[in-house]
Amino acid sequence: MGRRERKKAATRKALADAALRLFIEHGYDAVTLHDVAEAADVSTTTLLKYFPGKEALVFDEEADQEAGLVSAVRDRTPGTTIPQALCAHVKRVRIRPTDSDTGYGDFFNLVAKTPALSDYAHRMWMHRQDALAHAIADDIGAPSDDLRSAALARFALEASAFAREAADAERAVDAAFELLENGWPHEPGQESGSST
Repeated sequence: MGRRERKKAATRKALADAALRLFIEHGYDAVTLHDVAEAADVSTTTLLKYFPGKEALVFDEEADQEAGLVSAVRDRTPGTTIPQALCAHVKRVRIRPTDSDTGYGDFFNLVAKTPALSDYAHRMWMHRQDALAHAIADDIGAPSDDLRSAALARFALEASAFAREAADAERAVDAAFELLENGWPHEPGQESGSST
């Protein structure tokens, strides 16, 4: 990385760090883009060259999210199914982060308690669907447009939103992935396709 790239990366990090600190201290809605730019000692115009909007300041590691999902499929331990690996990954990064840095807990709480950030986080999370579907298809030797792989990717990602609305998020994730792994059990006495 050259000097120019290092300087850009440092400015980007300074902006993201200032934004997170201000959002945690004062609340997301109380902080303006001008406040963040001032705290990082740059102009608002410069800030907007690095981040398209206020929500983006909070989520500066989106590429890591995609890489983590793909890695959960490709690098899972032998004997672990794709749904099992994705279940563990979703629990680790979306339900109960285990990062020892207390700042991550503050970040997690900020997002959970701010509707604009929760919605943005969910949209960004769901943007990983195609990459995850391709990783699943590649792993099972299916074509890249395999519908089963796309469906598994979609429902696996949606499981975290479903879980966050449940009283017990971890149990909700387990229930969702058990269904993805095993399908809906046939109930004795019911015909396939019956609505009763």
